[in-house]
Amino acid sequence: MKNLLEFFTQLDIRILDHTKQTMIVNEENSPLTSFAIDDAIATAVGNGLVQPTFRLWVHDNTVVLGIPDSRLPYIEDGVQFLHSLGYQTIIRNSGGLAVALDRGVLNVSMILPNAKHTSIHDGYSIMYAFVQHIFKKYTSAIKAYEIVGSYCPGDYDLSINGIKFAGISQRRVRNGVAVQIYIDIEGNSQHRAEIIKQFYQISKRNTDTAYEYPSIIPDVMASINELLHTQLTVEQCVLEIRQFLEENSASIVKPDLLHEERTVFSERLQQMIQRNNKIKQLLQK
Repeated sequence: MKNLLEFFTQLDIRILDHTKQTMIVNEENSPLTSFAIDDAIATAVGNGLVQPTFRLWVHDNTVVLGIPDSRLPYIEDGVQFLHSLGYQTIIRNSGGLAVALDRGVLNVSMILPNAKHTSIHDGYSIMYAFVQHIFKKYTSAIKAYEIVGSYCPGDYDLSINGIKFAGISQRRVRNGVAVQIYIDIEGNSQHRAEIIKQFYQISKRNTDTAYEYPSIIPDVMASINELLHTQLTVEQCVLEIRQFLEENSASIVKPDLLHEERTVFSERLQQMIQRNNKIKQLLQK
């Protein structure tokens, strides 16, 4: 933890709170815009145009698919199933597999410079230590290792007593690093996991695939509130994060987006739209 605090006290930090914002750069605040804006910020941070940035964001009733998910043999049926439940779907541009988002899930993007000198392990370790610190007054039991049976499994699944509540992914753009985490704060995580389980059952059926998709066990997932018997809200956690950054960074800078970020955002948003047109084409078959 000392190393984490030393890391942040050397940085000027920009905080972008998009958890309640309805528009980003004249576009509707949607999952598509979220991944595009992270790319734009990573480009600017990597080029030294703006300070390292923490972006906080929330989206309701969305299943974010990974690129491997788009290759499922019956993906069109799986997407139709999700849409029938009122979930929108997108294919993201960072690593990982399907993740369920709603108003009880807080997403945090930590965007740092010097991708050549910040290893993938470093990025994951900083975010892991950051989450441990944010929740330290509630628990000291947060661990990082793969939780088999969870959705979007990975070495940096965050769990308490073997039950996963958060997952971390990374994306590297030019010389910038975007470390992204979803944290289940409120709501029923087993219900989220059950939806993803059914999505894979419908999209894969009994077909043998070269890629090994997860077999979801809903009981291995829970929210922070379910695990700690608390009544935290996303809004409270946003305040905790802001307070930590304000107290431990060298300074907090204005949250305005640069002209360069807005330009790259427009380009990246078009790329996200093109990637996601595949879903629309599948549904029109």
